[in-house]
Amino acid sequence: MRTIDQDTLRGVVEDVIARLGVIEGQAPSAPAPAASAPAQASAEKPCAKAPGVGGTYGVFKHVCQASEAAHQAFLQLKELGVEGRAKVIEIVKRVCLTNAEAWGRFELNETKIGRLDHKIEKLQIIDKVPGVEWLRPDAMSGDYGIMLEEYAPFGVIGAILPVTHSVPTLTGNVINMVAAGNAVVFNPHPGGAKSAAMAVRAYNQAIEKELGISHLICTIEEPTIETFDKICNNPHIALLAITGGPAVVEAAMKSGKRSICAGPGNPVVVVDETANLDKAAECIIAGAAYDNNLLCIGEKAVFVVDSVFEAFLQQMERAGAVRLNGAQLEKLGDVAFSTVDGGGGCAQKVLNRDLIGADAAVLAKHAGVTVPSKTELLFAEAPLEHPFVQKEQMMPMLPVVRVPDFETGVAQAKETEHGYRHSAIIHSTNVDRMTYMARALDTTIFIKNGSCVAGLGLGGEGYLSYSIATTTGEGITTPKTFTRTRRCVMVENLRIV
Repeated sequence: MRTIDQDTLRGVVEDVIARLGVIEGQAPSAPAPAASAPAQASAEKPCAKAPGVGGTYGVFKHVCQASEAAHQAFLQLKELGVEGRAKVIEIVKRVCLTNAEAWGRFELNETKIGRLDHKIEKLQIIDKVPGVEWLRPDAMSGDYGIMLEEYAPFGVIGAILPVTHSVPTLTGNVINMVAAGNAVVFNPHPGGAKSAAMAVRAYNQAIEKELGISHLICTIEEPTIETFDKICNNPHIALLAITGGPAVVEAAMKSGKRSICAGPGNPVVVVDETANLDKAAECIIAGAAYDNNLLCIGEKAVFVVDSVFEAFLQQMERAGAVRLNGAQLEKLGDVAFSTVDGGGGCAQKVLNRDLIGADAAVLAKHAGVTVPSKTELLFAEAPLEHPFVQKEQMMPMLPVVRVPDFETGVAQAKETEHGYRHSAIIHSTNVDRMTYMARALDTTIFIKNGSCVAGLGLGGEGYLSYSIATTTGEGITTPKTFTRTRRCVMVENLRIV
């Protein structure tokens, strides 16, 4: 088993602070340290206390204790069958909904980023995450017998949580992973660790009361880069699920274990001259302002054809967004980004993490303008090379780029998305153009004439997940994502036809 070099691991905690797929994962605010060749590691030394002892309803100080407890819980869940899994999902959804307001408030107080109403709503909609109904077996029969394929659990999954959606991501992962028959050990972001522990305790208390299992969902009380390293190398943990940026994804993929990774993104929008501009503005504001633009699928840069550019900006203002002029944009940009040496004497812009998830009114003050406290979104015309366009800033400040025509808009949007293949949106009534852009960007999520959240079943058809595995290709995660496919073949012909 290989270990992960500590320089790469130290980039993990810093990187995740800047991050949301959908879901869903994002670009780092600073360049990740270069990784050296992984060194060979001996097996993890056992904790001083006996494994599985010392935790309270899933909250542990040591990875070895948490993983052993989760393994035992996995074996208990296995005895309860699919009905037991379904019961756990019912319990988790019920407890989450009951506590949505209190937990949303607690998480906002801990992390200090985002909006209270959306913190609460993200927990209220957890029922949209699919459960055991997603796991339908496949069968074939013929002259040579019967074949049955079913979806089996891995056992214990090690999962990384972002600070942007600590409890929602944890809860969505629990539903998907337990529906698949697994137990889970979380290494939350330090900035959201208390929120994660609070939810884990509540879930396990309810599960124990009804099913007798105490540690099906585990979390590390004081997560560090070292606990992440131990999760990656623990023999009980068979699979890693990562919701984070490039550094944490790279570290997980160097662990030697299979990893399901929700990586970076910089979602782009194209608005052409056939679009319903009124609807486009309303949808874009709803998505880009959601939780102060912390969503990994949220609109981060908009490309509008020149013939409707000014009309679109006017519609944005009518819909409630506040427009900044060029000088105000640059003043805000000077605070939002700093310049560092990116290596080889090349200057690079990095994000001011203090402004991640800040309210629009706070950003406006840095731009030298006062706006109503209830303002949801700022926007401004910006050139293609501006850092607000090129960086996934996770702030309610939306850059709008003027393009001469649709094809140029798609080309620049593709460049700005940086090949992450995460999410993209178009506002147009031309079906050929919708198809053209969808093929050109090749993203995991592509939305036509809707807000970004429509891609997760909110205002559009579909299901919800807060982990969107773009890097490793699984897409919007479901229970099936966290299973192994097993085949059983009976050669004797038992067909009745």
